[in-house]
Amino acid sequence: MQNNTKLVFWSVTVALGGFLFGFDTAVISGGEQEIQQLWGLSNQMIGQMVAMALYGTIIGALLGGIPADRVGRKKTLIWISILYFVSAVGSALAPEIYSLMFFRFIGGLGVGASSVVAPMYISEISPASKRGQLTALFQFNIVLGILVAFLSNYLIGTADSGAWRWMLGMEGFPAAAFIVMIFMVPESPRWLIVKEGRVEEARKILAVINPATVDASLAAITAADTTDHSKTIGIGEFFSGKYRLPILLAFLFALFNQMSGINAVIYFAPRIFNNTGMGDDAALLSSVGIGVTNLVFTMLGMVLIDRM
Repeated sequence: MQNNTKLVFWSVTVALGGFLFGFDTAVISGGEQEIQQLWGLSNQMIGQMVAMALYGTIIGALLGGIPADRVGRKKTLIWISILYFVSAVGSALAPEIYSLMFFRFIGGLGVGASSVVAPMYISEISPASKRGQLTALFQFNIVLGILVAFLSNYLIGTADSGAWRWMLGMEGFPAAAFIVMIFMVPESPRWLIVKEGRVEEARKILAVINPATVDASLAAITAADTTDHSKTIGIGEFFSGKYRLPILLAFLFALFNQMSGINAVIYFAPRIFNNTGMGDDAALLSSVGIGVTNLVFTMLGMVLIDRM
């Protein structure tokens, strides 16, 4: 019998990286106009400040898999949680624009690395029957983080001239929770076997997940590792035959997602609503509607992902 409670707890804990991903993405929207006025920044400079997180995200996504393979999924996730916390506190206390840009870059590193390592970990501890839904928890938490950031920005609102610092600093609370909770999850059993040869330790973790399938899971991991080492697929074969259509569809989904401009809307939602004539409070509240819509359709996708 599967220990669904432990499995769900581990998956939800790691998926907190997705929540912080979404929160970090959206929270700047509530304060970027005040930051521009405070330090007299040009539109180009405020754009660069917002984009610093994206620069970090690219690097984090490209390099995040390296420590995950070398030191383990869990240790990498611990460092990711620390990056999020340092970014939140540093951004809230930034004395000038360049410090703020630096700490946003640090947060971007966490965002990029978590987008690689968290789904990797969840997929490696999940049984095949639940892998789709549990892995989708990461995406669900991204959009939940976006919604909570918009809601947090609205509740903090324009209370005083330093509201933006409270907005950015709020990320420190879930980041601190992530740091504490990540110590409660085990290492990926697949990493323990494939990278370290620690079969007995992996067996204990697999026994917690589902005692009835421990031997089968161990055999599957070992067989997959043997196949990975014995069969090398060339780049031509990778993009041919049965691989071509799934890869093309995955690429196009990601491409059109970015081309839709949704990220620009998330980063600058209150400014966009201000430009339509809305006041500051109304603009912040309207941004919450974007987060709600995003969340609803992500939940729909989670329901359908393992049924279609």
